[in-house]
Amino acid sequence: MKLFKLAAAAVAALAMSSGVALAQQPFTISIDGSSTVFPVSEAAAEAFQQQTQGRVRVTVGESGTGGGFRKFCRGETHISDASRPISTSEMATCRAAGIQYVEIPIAFDALTVVVNSNNPVRTATIAQLRRMWEPAAQGQITRWNQVDPSWPDMPLVLFAPGAASGTFEYFTEAVNGRARQSRTDFTPSEDDNVLVQGVAQNAGGISYFGLAYYLHNQGRLNAVAIDSGNGPVQPSAANVENGTYTPLSRPIFIYVNAAALRRPQVQQFVQFYVNNAARFSQQVGYIPLPASAYQAYLQRAQRRTQGTAYGGRQAIGVTIQEVIDRPLVVEPVQQ
Repeated sequence: MKLFKLAAAAVAALAMSSGVALAQQPFTISIDGSSTVFPVSEAAAEAFQQQTQGRVRVTVGESGTGGGFRKFCRGETHISDASRPISTSEMATCRAAGIQYVEIPIAFDALTVVVNSNNPVRTATIAQLRRMWEPAAQGQITRWNQVDPSWPDMPLVLFAPGAASGTFEYFTEAVNGRARQSRTDFTPSEDDNVLVQGVAQNAGGISYFGLAYYLHNQGRLNAVAIDSGNGPVQPSAANVENGTYTPLSRPIFIYVNAAALRRPQVQQFVQFYVNNAARFSQQVGYIPLPASAYQAYLQRAQRRTQGTAYGGRQAIGVTIQEVIDRPLVVEPVQQ
């Protein structure tokens, strides 16, 4: 009997200690999606975890905007990083699953076309980019001088974001006139660092991705100035702010599960993110929004105001002010 009591006491102690361990497990906030937005969310996650001293854990993945929305609309993540607005089909998928969301623009990006540092090409028109990337170019346009006779006679080696990428969708619509319409004989990757490596290691390499990845690798790559009809314009914060870097300037977003915002940990993190989005965006190489915009988006998160300002469509060549002025189509809040 005494042995049985000792064993029972040991089991009870073990159960109690396990319960304490479970209680002390940090709450985990899950983020996934755009590789473009990833550096901003990663910076926010690291700073927030330091501030909360490990009481809240924030994980950040980068499966591409489309991949992130698939997880988000299945209820697998709390926040979806996006380098384009949510699409009509994604809106329908989320609606069918009962997932409602709060849309928050966090910064602007200058989508940057890059070439190998030894490539003499420094400027390209939208028409020249289309000649490289349109579906009709597949297997036909294989050398630089086929695009422009003044360009080098060397192989055209294409690297680009994968099909799940919002950057791929944005670029193909801005350049080729329709999202996802592109030649397919290129090396794809959802990881922008892979694209950087590809161009850096190939004299004839070319790719496109967010400005932050170019700024962190500008010693190995050259940015191509874009001439959309008014002369060549370099990708830069100043040229996004003054509205001259078109049509490759774009807003970038986070989408927050509205029901998850009822959790204090998620609400606190999103408020922290929005309050510091200007600093984090600038640190990694993107263009912050005005303080008044962040204040409005903070209220949107606090009130869990649901909906989108884009109706499932891309926002090609919009200015910062145009994004701020866009009316949100508000959806009823689920209580």
